[in-house]
Amino acid sequence: MKKRKFSLALSLVLAAGTILGACGKSEKGGSADEGTKEDKFTVAMVTDVGGVDDKSFNQSAWEGLQAFGKENGLKQGKDGYHYLQSQSDADYATNLNTLARQGFDLVFGIGFLMQEAVKEIAQQQKDKHFAIVDAEVKEPNVASILFKEQEAAFLAGVAAAKATKTNKIGFIGGMEIPVIERFESGFLAGVKSVNPDIKVDVQYAGAFDKAELGKTIASKMYSSGVDVIFHAAGGTGNGLFTEARDRKKKDPSKEIWAIGVDSDQSAEGVVEIDGKKHNVIITSALKRVDNAVKDLSTKAKEGNFPGGKAIIYGLAEDGVGLAPVNEELSNKADIEAAVKEWQEKIKSGEVKVPSTLKELKSFSVK
Repeated sequence: MKKRKFSLALSLVLAAGTILGACGKSEKGGSADEGTKEDKFTVAMVTDVGGVDDKSFNQSAWEGLQAFGKENGLKQGKDGYHYLQSQSDADYATNLNTLARQGFDLVFGIGFLMQEAVKEIAQQQKDKHFAIVDAEVKEPNVASILFKEQEAAFLAGVAAAKATKTNKIGFIGGMEIPVIERFESGFLAGVKSVNPDIKVDVQYAGAFDKAELGKTIASKMYSSGVDVIFHAAGGTGNGLFTEARDRKKKDPSKEIWAIGVDSDQSAEGVVEIDGKKHNVIITSALKRVDNAVKDLSTKAKEGNFPGGKAIIYGLAEDGVGLAPVNEELSNKADIEAAVKEWQEKIKSGEVKVPSTLKELKSFSVK
């Protein structure tokens, strides 16, 4: 009887030891390998409706996360870097909340349209870190990333004004929101700085994911005599490229040009005519979302998360710029020289590019 009681007591002691040992491992993340995994800084993002492969804004952000992951030895997934794609604006809050609950150290909301969703989830998940691109959310656990899009757009305007032969240029905007107004204002100022007599047809699609609508708008512009169109419309702008390629293929002698946005979109302008490849894209107004996302992720990883603050990236911070000019332009050297001149003036502060249409009214380069 005593022997049975002793055996039972010994079994209980051993069982308790096993449970305590297991609890200890759980607090540290389990095995030694899992502990190392937990120590890694993880980061994720939620796309807007344009999707991660929009060849523009979201794609650039994802490339920034991938670069950060590679630099820090992370793999794609829940223990490294990841993204969730939104099919509609109703997905924004849900996706942000999902990533926060999965334990990512930093969660990005990509785009102005996610402003309210980021604010909502940040208030609910006060111990989590968030960041938003293209909008400002004044919460202590949210870092806001803004760009001087007007500076890149100004350079695109200079290039467009130097390239046009008809003195008619087009601008296609996605939605009438502050970030696109910065693109429009800067572009118009750039055109004006070269030739104030050039007419610019400005039209808004009302969406960032309607390529067919972008194609329709571009078709009407080209038909009216416009020969250069710049878009700041995300996936809607893909329709511009389709229309430009179609027209070039139909009439190779006609000079039809487009200008991309956010990332270097020159690959979208390739058209084959009689076995020879041509490109209808002059250049692209670069918005280095990739650089900004990577930079902020690095800051957060190093313990310098700028919660409650807005970081603004412009030409001086390599946050915006202009992609290489198309070799097919007869006055390529002239365009490049003009772009370089204005770029230096902007960087030095000699020229302040208007960021609103109101500022544009009083803008002068004299």
